Amino acid sequence: MDLGVRWKLHGDGRTPAPGAVVRPDERLSWPRTAGLGAQHVVAMFGASFVAPVLMGLDPNLAIMMSGVSTVIFLLATRGRVPSYLGCSLSFVGVAAVIRAQGGTSATVTGAVLVVGVVLFLVGLAVQYFGARIIHATMPPIVTGAVVMLIGFNLAPVTASTYWPQDQWTALLVMLFTGLAVVCLRGFWSRVAIFLGLVFGYGISWVFDRVFGRIHSVGPGGQLTDHWRLDLSGVGKADWIGLPAFHGPSFQWSAVLVALPVVIALVAENAGHVKAVGEMTGENLDDKLGTAISADGIGSVLSTALGGPPNTTYSENIGVMAATRVYSTAAYWAAAGFALLFGVCPKFGAVVAAIPGGVLGGITVILYGMIGLLGAQIWIKSGVDLRNPLNLVPAAAGIIIGIGNVTLKFSDTFSLSGIALGTLVVITGYHALRALAPAHLKTQEPLLDEGTSSYDAPPPGSSRGEGGSGGSGGEGQRPTP
Repeated sequence: MDLGVRWKLHGDGRTPAPGAVVRPDERLSWPRTAGLGAQHVVAMFGASFVAPVLMGLDPNLAIMMSGVSTVIFLLATRGRVPSYLGCSLSFVGVAAVIRAQGGTSATVTGAVLVVGVVLFLVGLAVQYFGARIIHATMPPIVTGAVVMLIGFNLAPVTASTYWPQDQWTALLVMLFTGLAVVCLRGFWSRVAIFLGLVFGYGISWVFDRVFGRIHSVGPGGQLTDHWRLDLSGVGKADWIGLPAFHGPSFQWSAVLVALPVVIALVAENAGHVKAVGEMTGENLDDKLGTAISADGIGSVLSTALGGPPNTTYSENIGVMAATRVYSTAAYWAAAGFALLFGVCPKFGAVVAAIPGGVLGGITVILYGMIGLLGAQIWIKSGVDLRNPLNLVPAAAGIIIGIGNVTLKFSDTFSLSGIALGTLVVITGYHALRALAPAHLKTQEPLLDEGTSSYDAPPPGSSRGEGGSGGSGGEGQRPTP
């Protein structure tokens, strides 16, 4: 069985020729491949370490399980889809809501484990029925609205939890990170969040030396005098050791809050597979279902041990685009580095010591970017918000999600925020579509403008119904 773990040496193994690319089944010399793997790990440092910290989970376990999940993904896709799987930011809002309702880390990981199972089943369905099943249930108006409300639902977390801990550090980190994202080029712009964290560490250390302790709300929520940067835990941590594991706990209320994230993860995976296919020049439509299922398996395994869920990372697409090296050997190397970081508690203690003010500045941009990805889905798909069939369910669901509106059914069961907003968007859209006049019903592309081939008719069919959102027939299935 071909597991995609054999690679041909590209050229002399040193530097690709001008205009050449290193394909997934090729590699450079092993030292250069290891260096590229380390670069991929650094590329996802910012978001992948911020996410578990914001979710209240062990960052050491997060990085370790990201390496394990990456291995699972590479094996499942037979080495055809180069990708690194890191902690998904889509779950940060879910964790905040669950904890606000009295949930523990076990409750968070239990709810997310169920999401992983559902994602795995969605992948199987896509493999069996084809990606048109996604189109039927989650058109772009629905997907974009859900991603948007998940991101913007996080705004109160920044405003009430992180920013008040050190508003001036938060402001400086926000400005620095924004400048890094906009002004830097290539690889450095891809690691702007990581650079923002490093800058925040430095500023916090300087402010502690210059101004002394700060009188503000501390990490525990109490108004106290405290150091901005407390590295006491770093000195106590061991250099080598296993992260802290814990089992999941299942509560229906928490599961209902987490389930809407399935939509965001499906969108992320579909976009990732399409982007990689376009960069490598290989049609990967047949691997979409496998990629989604592998994502689900990795998340189930991670959360079963107490870690965060994992998903494909756009930061690593940026690294591939900059280096033109798509070798899956580099991702195997990245997974190896992640496993090494995972067994270094001192490294995790450094991450856990990120000052609250630094997180305040980072999350202002990060949460907003998550929300605006929903708008990007609408723009790329050409969603017409002048059409009330699109406008009404999206408007209602987004306001419910952002405002954390609650619908109480009994003393023990209610729906609110992300869960209720997603339910309103999905059921509202499909109910209105069933009742709407014919002139309001327009065919929309799947997730983004580059997925026309997912809706292509089966071989031998003369019906061309699926290309409404495509561009020039890119990524079409080859004719047998």
